[in-house]
Amino acid sequence: MKTRRLLFSLFGAGLMLWGPLNVAQTTSDTATATFAGGCFWCMEGPFDELEGVISTTSGYTGGHQAHPTYEQVSAGSTGHTEAVQVVYDPALVSYDRLLETFWRNVDPLDGGGQFCDRGNQYRTAIFYHTDEQRHQAEASKRALESKGVLPAKIVTEIVKASDYYAAEEYHQDYYQRNPIRYNFYRFSCGRDRRLVELWGENAEH
Repeated sequence: MKTRRLLFSLFGAGLMLWGPLNVAQTTSDTATATFAGGCFWCMEGPFDELEGVISTTSGYTGGHQAHPTYEQVSAGSTGHTEAVQVVYDPALVSYDRLLETFWRNVDPLDGGGQFCDRGNQYRTAIFYHTDEQRHQAEASKRALESKGVLPAKIVTEIVKASDYYAAEEYHQDYYQRNPIRYNFYRFSCGRDRRLVELWGENAEH
C-alpha cells in the first residue's frame, strides 16, 4: 500500500475539499519549468524557497489519459508521472538554478520510482518547454555525470513537455497545509536519508 494512501486513511483525508485548480499562466516576463521527482508533495517546497519562483503547482504529465485523477495516476495505468510545474521570473532565478534544485532533491539513479513510492508514475523526468531548456537540461545531466559524484548512471528522462493537469486541490501546498502528515510521510518514505546518502551536505531537502 502506498504510504500516502495509508496516511489518508489514518487521518481522514477523505474529508478534505477537492476541486480543480487553475495553473498559473506564463507571461512575457515569466517562464515555466516542469519536473518530476516522485511525490509532488515533496517537490514544491524546494522550489518555493527560491527567490524568483512565482508559483508551484502539483500535477500529472507525460502520459496518455486526459484529465486523470490521483487514483488513476497512482494505479499506474495512465502513463503520467506526478510532477511539479514551476512558474518563475528568469530575471531573478535562472533555469540552471532550477535544474540544480531538481537534481539535489531526487534520486536520479532510480529507474523504478522514488524512495518508497514505486512504479513508473513516480519516475524522475525533466520536461522541457523550449529548445534552450532542453540544451540546458542535457548539459546539466552531462556535467553531473562527468563529475563522478554519483555511484551509478543517471536514468532521469529529459523529454518534451506535454499536457499538464493540475492535481486535486488537497494536494496543492500540502507540505504547508498539513505539515504533521507531510513530515510523517516524508520520514516514513526515507526520502531525506537517501538524499543525504547521494548528495551529502549538498542535499537540498
